[in-house]
Amino acid sequence: MTDLADAFVRLHARLAPVPLIPEILLHQADEPIGLWELTEGEFRSEQPPPFWAFAWAGGQGLARYVLDHPEVVAGRRVLDVACGSGLVAVAAAKAGAATVRAVDIDPLAIAAVGANAKANGVTVEAVCADILDGPADADVVLAGDVYYSQSFATRMFNFLRRARKAGADAYAGDPGRAFRPQAAGTEVASYDVPTTMALESVTKKHTSVWRLP
Repeated sequence: MTDLADAFVRLHARLAPVPLIPEILLHQADEPIGLWELTEGEFRSEQPPPFWAFAWAGGQGLARYVLDHPEVVAGRRVLDVACGSGLVAVAAAKAGAATVRAVDIDPLAIAAVGANAKANGVTVEAVCADILDGPADADVVLAGDVYYSQSFATRMFNFLRRARKAGADAYAGDPGRAFRPQAAGTEVASYDVPTTMALESVTKKHTSVWRLP
């Protein structure tokens, strides 16, 4: 499955700069609908939409923040949770993190993380697992664009709060999704992130980076 997933990623996503972070290259799909249909077949996952194939606005904002403020991750153990493409993980590695672990439940996302880390010359440990009910085991937890559904947003926010209580720093990038918790934390940065009509129905999303208190 690993070799098949890697081949699928490379076949259906092309390497290109990320709009808000052009210093990072990412395997990205040109349009979502056809790829959505393909991932309903042999490559179906518990999260059918191919989140790994796009540079979502929340992840772009968080990755930009990490690169512009490397002191957030430098020399520290970083976890990119619900990592999708691994964009935030790659940014953390480029910013000098001691170790970077990227976790997602989709095996195609794990393949994409490996391909994207290699393309950017960084090392990221990619893990296919659901860890939201356990400990973070990191110094810094990063979550990009994770408040897109009520159930997932609740689980994710509880995970981030537990990580924070255990002593980790926790940051989330969010472009105003409907289920962002009211107690999301302190807004530490904001960006106008280029996006596409096919993906977001707009060409730009105002995106904030939140640090949990």
